[in-house]
Amino acid sequence: YLSTVGSTRRTAVAALLRETEIQTRGYSMPTLHHKDHTAVGCQASVATKYMETDDIVDLDWENLGFGLVDTDFMYMAKCGPDGNFSNGEILPFGPIALSPSAGVLNYGQGLFEGLKAYRKTDGYILLFRPEENAVRMKNGSDRMCMPAPSVEQFVDAVKQTVLANKRWVPPTGKGSLYIRPLLIGSGAILGLAPAPEYTFLIYVSPVGNYFKEGLAPINLIIEDNFHRAAPGGTGGVKTIGNYASVLKAQRTAKEKGYSDVLYLDAVHNKYLEEVSSCNIFVVKGNAISTPAIEGTILPGITRKSIIEVAESKGYKVEERHVSVDELLDADEVFCTGTAVVVSPVGSITYKGKRVEYDGNQGVGVVSQQLYTSLTSLQMGHTEDRMGWTVQLN
Repeated sequence: YLSTVGSTRRTAVAALLRETEIQTRGYSMPTLHHKDHTAVGCQASVATKYMETDDIVDLDWENLGFGLVDTDFMYMAKCGPDGNFSNGEILPFGPIALSPSAGVLNYGQGLFEGLKAYRKTDGYILLFRPEENAVRMKNGSDRMCMPAPSVEQFVDAVKQTVLANKRWVPPTGKGSLYIRPLLIGSGAILGLAPAPEYTFLIYVSPVGNYFKEGLAPINLIIEDNFHRAAPGGTGGVKTIGNYASVLKAQRTAKEKGYSDVLYLDAVHNKYLEEVSSCNIFVVKGNAISTPAIEGTILPGITRKSIIEVAESKGYKVEERHVSVDELLDADEVFCTGTAVVVSPVGSITYKGKRVEYDGNQGVGVVSQQLYTSLTSLQMGHTEDRMGWTVQLN
């Protein structure tokens, strides 16, 4: 399988594909060669041509998991001490040069985002709320003492990267193209201080389900010894260090047969925070509750979208402190995130006690309804009355 992927990619890139003009929002794609970066004050990239192919890569789409598949191209822009980002460029996907003393390697000065592109039945490609990711990166960059690309450059860079790799967008209903923007302190620094240079990168990979269960119940265990975040920390921004710190508890949980870990607050050790990489929702009757955003929980874009969709369907949604006792007494529980979309929870284990949630094969009515509503919108199956999707031509 991997050999086929590599061979397909090499053949396509070696053939140089075909050159095509782009006309999205009046911008054009950069040519595929290295050039000197010029500071332009975080302006969107402007160039003349890029390369693309209309063919879809021949992969085993039916068995596509959530793992990295090397694609053709990536996006890169630089920012120097003046705080201005260069015109970005599309480059062949591959390793990047980085000093051993780079700020991201020594002091963890880095942020990332995650969003998806979907292929519609008519062949067009949809992005889902990319401007929300741009705003979240800007908010996170302020906390991490980093400059950030403008919302315009971020969204334009995402468009460029997806269109350059559009043959990797899975067929309708077979998955999505996961998009990973990165903002890192790439400049060399020895003393503890912000890096003198920053790099904004975007790469992509076709993906299937995040959890191997797919839209099937996952089993969580509540972690009460380790904590993901604390008040005054960085739990509310998508900085890279937040994720390394959950790996130990997550690995232990998976070794015991659980899907993932649910974390509690670091002060009282009794209020829900979030799962390793997604937000949590608790259903009781017609009310849906989720932990409030107070600096320790990531403001998920899927979370925000699910709240709006649920309210539009008549549910009462509460953002507040949610206790473990409420969780264990819930009618239904589900997680949300870019990678998982909506993932129903089949069981919660806390202090040796396992509580199971009923549903149609473990999938609750509310989880199913919200999953169907959101994914139908993301994939273009229903009219986007929210104005959340961006179509790429």
